[in-house]
Amino acid sequence: MANDPGAGRVAWFQGAIRPESEVLISFRDGAAVHADGVYDTERTFNGRVFRLDEHLDRLWRSLAYVGIEAPVSRAELAEISLEVAARNHEICGRDIWVTQRISSGVPHDYGGDGRPSLIVESLPLPFESRAPFFRDGIRLITPPLRRVPPWALSPQAKTVNYLNPLLGGRHAARMDAGAWPILLDEHGNLSEGGGANVFAVRGGVVMTPRAEFVLPGITRGVVMELAAGLGLTVEERDIGLYEALTADELFITATSVCVCPVVSLNGRRIGGDGAAVPGPVTHRLQGAFSELVGLDIVAQYLDHLDAAAGAAARAPFV
Repeated sequence: MANDPGAGRVAWFQGAIRPESEVLISFRDGAAVHADGVYDTERTFNGRVFRLDEHLDRLWRSLAYVGIEAPVSRAELAEISLEVAARNHEICGRDIWVTQRISSGVPHDYGGDGRPSLIVESLPLPFESRAPFFRDGIRLITPPLRRVPPWALSPQAKTVNYLNPLLGGRHAARMDAGAWPILLDEHGNLSEGGGANVFAVRGGVVMTPRAEFVLPGITRGVVMELAAGLGLTVEERDIGLYEALTADELFITATSVCVCPVVSLNGRRIGGDGAAVPGPVTHRLQGAFSELVGLDIVAQYLDHLDAAAGAAARAPFV
């Protein structure tokens, strides 16, 4: 099912829920021509959409930043999203992503009506391709390409303009085909990867880059709350390469993988040779996250290890 394009799934488009095959936007749509659009993505746990309100809050902030008017109310979009999620979870038989995409539509000068377009759609979560990350840890690479600075384009708006992290990912893949990128900011500190926030642990202190330089992920915020609840000190701060390379632990957070350990950065094993993967703090946070969502997030991925052979995890972490 997960590898079957469409696989009977449905999406909301032009005022109705319809088969994915009927969702067709114009090649003159603002998202396709100028990357003029925003989106947000949630995931389900046992079919329940997680933190939908927080994701829609961020979506509305992204809309305000780029100057697009939502074609439906926030309450309507929540209802649409839950209905699409429920139907596609039943169709897929597994947990899924749920994504809201809003673009500026086709402008009058291009023969359109100038009204924003909206799509709500789903994909099965890629358990097969990402299962090895929970057994072996993720290898991170800091590519030479830097993150677009916040004074040029705010990273806090989740827009469809993803070229910066995607190019970073291509650089990283040339350096290590199985690695994931974490871009440095203009000052040489860690920022983020495609849809993933990064955390470092040193002496029991949990650190993550300042929100000014990253998209503050919903999962990032949840993990910061969980860490504080476990009695850990949590700091938003600049993290240079020296601090990252000599950290006790690194982990990433993202909608799909929740809390996932990092085994190496730029080829150097985090925590030294023989260090446990995940480290003790990462392990505690995985347990706290699992308790919060009512599902063992690590076991859910590891259950798909047998199907992981040959599955390539190349899409951005969302």
